[in-house]
Amino acid sequence: MPSQADDLITTDIDVAVARLRAGGLVAIPTETVYGLAADAEQPAAVSRIFAVKGRPADHPLIVHVTGVDALDGWVVHPSEAALTLGAMCWPGPLTMLLPRGPRVGDWVTGGRVTVGVRAPAHPAAQEMLARFGGAVAAPSANRFGRVSPTDARHVLDDLGDLLEPGRDAIFDGGPCAVGVESTIVDLTASPPQVLRSGAIGADEVARLLAVTLAAPSGPSRTSGMLASHYAPECQVVLADSRDDADRIAAAARRSGRAVDVLDRAGDPVTAAQRLYADLRAADARRLDALVVVLPPALGLGIAVRDRLTKAAAAGGRPPSSRAR
Repeated sequence: MPSQADDLITTDIDVAVARLRAGGLVAIPTETVYGLAADAEQPAAVSRIFAVKGRPADHPLIVHVTGVDALDGWVVHPSEAALTLGAMCWPGPLTMLLPRGPRVGDWVTGGRVTVGVRAPAHPAAQEMLARFGGAVAAPSANRFGRVSPTDARHVLDDLGDLLEPGRDAIFDGGPCAVGVESTIVDLTASPPQVLRSGAIGADEVARLLAVTLAAPSGPSRTSGMLASHYAPECQVVLADSRDDADRIAAAARRSGRAVDVLDRAGDPVTAAQRLYADLRAADARRLDALVVVLPPALGLGIAVRDRLTKAAAAGGRPPSSRAR
């Protein structure tokens, strides 16, 4: 008898493209995290993304294209800054917030006049988009506010019961190479602002544009700007050093809590690649809390610290509410 995985998981790009064209949802691998994709020009398909994720309808989605040469209609007159960043960083983990074009509907942007666009670097995503011939709207393929998926099995665990076999699919492209979501730079602001940190740092964006960036300001207008996000069920507690982490964990254990320490601070690349898998593993072990040693605020460590800070802000669920 076919399993849930047999019904949904595929490695056939033709199947994925056919389901996108038919209005289905397809979890696609990118170099950052897996995205839950729909044809950006089919309102009913995009609305299912919000329903499946439990995502607020006014929380905008990112449009994924093959590259700078595919922006026509999706944005209005790409600026020199957009063309520069696109030429230097795409395909890659960078999203640009730009004035939206006529092909972008309110169902993608939550009514905003801007749209986030990016070109994913994962070869399967690139081939899928090229064969599809359009663009897809895709947030991370998990329930809203929870831990992002970096493996096809994560998507199945989170959304398998909410996706429809034969209509939807999960494309298995292996583990994600970067492991944290793309950098988002708002090019509609002057000077530009980095709204979400990622593998391409603010310093690199400033260098490429030859400008001084402004600090993020204003209301939440794109993915990842909420104060609480990327959260496991267990409590995430932050520590500045391993000694601090061990002291915090020891005190919590004395009170009868199931607690462990995660320390990848010396290797920010691995910390990013494994971050969401580590958080998921903590929940699988039914931990009450995970004490995480923060990496230095340099390079990719900035993005890891950002995700951990937002995961910690969620507070976790009370131990009594977790199945054991």
